[in-house]
Amino acid sequence: MTAKEKMAIPPQAMPEQDPKVRARNMNEVALGYTAEMAKAEASRCLQCPAKPCMQGCPVAINIPGFLAKASEGDFAGALAIIRETSLLPAVCGRVCPQEKQCQKFCTMGKLLKDVDKAVAIGRVERFVADLDRERQDGSASAASGSQDIPRTGKKVAVIGSGPASITCAADCAKAGHDVTVFEAFHKCGGVLVYGIPEFRLPKAIVQHEIDGLKSLGVKFETNYVVGRTRKLRDFIEKDGFDAVFVGTGAGLPKFMGIEGENLVGVFSANEYLTRANLMKAYDEGGHDTPFWHGKRVAVLGGGNVAMDASRMALRLGADKVYLIYRRSEAEMPARKEEVHHAKEEGVEFLMLQNAKRVLGDDQGRVNGLECLKYELGEPDASGRRSPVAIAGSEFTLDVDTVVVAVGNASNPLIPTTTDGLEINKRGNIVVDPETNMTSIPGVFAGGDIVLGAATVILAMGEGRRAAAGINKLLKG
Repeated sequence: MTAKEKMAIPPQAMPEQDPKVRARNMNEVALGYTAEMAKAEASRCLQCPAKPCMQGCPVAINIPGFLAKASEGDFAGALAIIRETSLLPAVCGRVCPQEKQCQKFCTMGKLLKDVDKAVAIGRVERFVADLDRERQDGSASAASGSQDIPRTGKKVAVIGSGPASITCAADCAKAGHDVTVFEAFHKCGGVLVYGIPEFRLPKAIVQHEIDGLKSLGVKFETNYVVGRTRKLRDFIEKDGFDAVFVGTGAGLPKFMGIEGENLVGVFSANEYLTRANLMKAYDEGGHDTPFWHGKRVAVLGGGNVAMDASRMALRLGADKVYLIYRRSEAEMPARKEEVHHAKEEGVEFLMLQNAKRVLGDDQGRVNGLECLKYELGEPDASGRRSPVAIAGSEFTLDVDTVVVAVGNASNPLIPTTTDGLEINKRGNIVVDPETNMTSIPGVFAGGDIVLGAATVILAMGEGRRAAAGINKLLKG
C-alpha cells in the first residue's frame, strides 16, 4: 500500500457509551476497537524508516513494528513486540497522553497537520492487549515468563505497587531475584486503583497484571506502611534484602490556602477519588464507605485529576458540577479527550475564574464558593500565560461541595523517616540519572516520588531503569 493510499484511510473513531447514559454509570466510557477497526487504524502507519514516534515513547516501544503486525491481523505478534519493553499495554493504551508523546511525532499527523489525525497508537495497543486478556480467559498475564528462571539467591524489596513499582518488580523477578512488594493500602496497583476511575480504567485490568507478577513468583504484603510499620533502612540492615526500590508516588494533596478550606464538604481530589475508586463508595449496596453526596459540586483545577473528580461527582449523584480553572481552556494540562468527555457528560466549565474563599453555614458546612474572574497576562516560566485577577469581579456560586484538584506533592513519609536520604526542595527523592540509585547504597527510587506527578508510562520508564541498576548491582 502506497503512502497516498494510507493517507486516504480515515482515522478510526473510538466507539463510546452515550454521554447521557455513561454520566450515571461506572462502566468504561470507551468501548474499544473491533478487529477490523484495529487493522484499519494500524494500516495507516507509514512505516517511516526513522521511526519518529518512538522518540515520544518513554519506554521506546517498537511502534512501527507492532503496528505492522496488527495491520496484518497478527495481534499476538503485535502484543509480543509491545511486551518487549512495556509491561502494561492495556493500561497505557487507556490512560497515557499519546497525543503528547508517541502520536505527537507521528508523520501521518504532521502530513495531515492535525495530531488528532495521527495514527491512534494507543487505541491499537489497547485492542491487542484486551484481545490477549480475553483469550487467556482470566489467566495470568502474558507478561509473566517461565517458572524456570534461574534463581540468584538475591532479595529485592519494592515499596509501593504503582506503575513504577510493578515494572521494577517484574524486571527484577525475571532476572531471578526473590521480589517482595510492600503496599500501604489493602489493594495493590497504586494510583491505578485509587486515583483513576473505573470508567477510565477498569480495575480488573490492573488485577490481571498483578496476577501476572504473582505467577512470576513476586510476593505481596499489603497494609504495610514503610516508614511506620518498618523503616526503610531496616530492609537492608535487618531483614536481609540486597536492594530496595522506592516507588511510593505523589500522594500528598496540595490545597490553595484560602479561607474556608477546613469546612465540612471540602475535599482533596485524592480523598474524594480514593473513597470512590479504591473503597467503591459508588456501590452503596455492596460497600459501607462513608461518602459526602454533594448535589452542587465545584472542582478546582484543570488537569486530568480535576476531570476525573468532576466526572465522578456526576456518577455519585450530583445535579450540577462546575469545573473552575484560572486560565483558559487552551492552557489546561488535561488531555483533550478527557476535557471532551467531561463536557459531553454535562460538566460546566468556568474558565478564567478561581476560588477566593469557601463559604459556610452556621454548622460549618459548605454553602457557597466566592470566586474571582481573571484575565491572561504575560507567559510564566512554564510558557503559559499567567492569570491576573480582575479587581472587583467577585461572584458567588451556590455549591455544597468543593473538591480541590490543584496538584500533588511527593509522599513525604519515607524521606522524613529515613536518615541520609537526599531529597530536593520539592520533596522528591534525588537519584543517579543513569541507575536511579539514591544517596543510600542499595536503595533505588523511581516514578512520581522522583519526578513529581507524571504519567503512567514515564513512571514505568523509571521503574525499568531502576531495575537495570538493581540487576547490575546484584550481579556484583
